[in-house]
Amino acid sequence: MAIFRMNILGSPNIGVYAITTNAFTIVPAKISQAKTEKLKEYLGSKVACTTIGGTMLIGVLAAANSNGIILPYFTSDEEIEVIKTVFTGNIERIESKRTALGNLVLANDRGAIIGESLMREKEAVEKIRDTLDVELEPGRIADLPCVGSLAVATNKGILAHPMLRNEEKKLLQDVLKTQVDVGTINGGVPYVSSGLLANDSGAIIGNLTTGPEIIMISNVLGG
Repeated sequence: MAIFRMNILGSPNIGVYAITTNAFTIVPAKISQAKTEKLKEYLGSKVACTTIGGTMLIGVLAAANSNGIILPYFTSDEEIEVIKTVFTGNIERIESKRTALGNLVLANDRGAIIGESLMREKEAVEKIRDTLDVELEPGRIADLPCVGSLAVATNKGILAHPMLRNEEKKLLQDVLKTQVDVGTINGGVPYVSSGLLANDSGAIIGNLTTGPEIIMISNVLGG
């Protein structure tokens, strides 16, 4: 797996501002054209530049796999139209007071784990299941419910918070059907999705990521 360092909007917390799948990548509208072209090359996917609900916190608010993308209810029609320029799959706004969907959903093309608080909203859960078109189960990572912020999942592997429990690891393996290991990003940050974008083709890491962290990312997500 090719791994590249990059900051977004001057920050190593690239996963806060962007998301990627095998099908598409979404980044803030203010990102430079040169950086957009690099992302296309590095991740091997089409790139859309937009906002979500008028904010640049795309990685916090949206969750996706190659089948679909789920967005908070306040995502505008204009923002969805931009996403449609790079993705023809399922695009759905989720009616829920829990709008940080990127923090609450961890998904690849085989399954999804959802934070327990969101799991209690049956209509939202059904729409998420239909949109992502995968098996869906409630879960925790490091005994915390914000599973989307605590791990990064591709079809080749899952990198999770260092305090991942054995029973949590087994659930991740069973539902997302891939290997799981633990690590950090950006010099020791355990919320790995905050500084890591990855799909089956490549990975982008925040500029503060260390050599040992890069080795772990390569071992886990490189297949």
